[in-house]
Amino acid sequence: MDKTLILSTILALASFSSIAFAYDPRPLQDFCVADLISTVRINGLPCLDPATVKADDFFFSGLAQPGNTSNPAGAAVTPVGVSQIPGLNTLGLAIARLDYVEGGFFPPHYHPRGSEIHTVLEGSMEVGFVTSAPSFKFYSKVLEKGDVFVVPVGLVHYQRNVGAGKTVSIATFNSQNPGNSVIPNALFGSTPDIDSDYLAKSFALDKETVERLQALF
Repeated sequence: MDKTLILSTILALASFSSIAFAYDPRPLQDFCVADLISTVRINGLPCLDPATVKADDFFFSGLAQPGNTSNPAGAAVTPVGVSQIPGLNTLGLAIARLDYVEGGFFPPHYHPRGSEIHTVLEGSMEVGFVTSAPSFKFYSKVLEKGDVFVVPVGLVHYQRNVGAGKTVSIATFNSQNPGNSVIPNALFGSTPDIDSDYLAKSFALDKETVERLQALF
């Protein structure tokens, strides 16, 4: 990773931190390192006693390693959230490394609690999103190394590798828990199943096709 890309990633994080409070609660202390084993359930995670906090609670090592892309989509996510860095708790930030083999993709999905900035570190990828009703306008862009693209909060979007060879990008979120609802999995892989007659009518498909999709997911 060259210095230009490191700087662009840092700037993306800094920019998102300034608007993060629009989505996550504003912290009332310098930090709130997450107590990952507490059974208390709140909006976020409870804090460790600051006297027990260590530098490692603000640290993660691993983004230099590629994720496992041996799956049908040919893509992988290496998340860096509160589970990986407890010190992110209440700060309204999360990032992830995204790896794609040639032709790899992430299917249509949305993040209900956070906007997303994509920064390409290697390769070439297409990012696209669709606005909400009534316009359903489609925006897309092919990104090259060093390019940045913003996906607004809650909008359905996708990413795919459109270049020769692998692609690596960093996704930055202005929420410590942006959520991820993958459209095909949500509709055809729910537990229990959504009524297949209803899905067939909604997507103008025959019932047998819907049931095959439900079995697949």
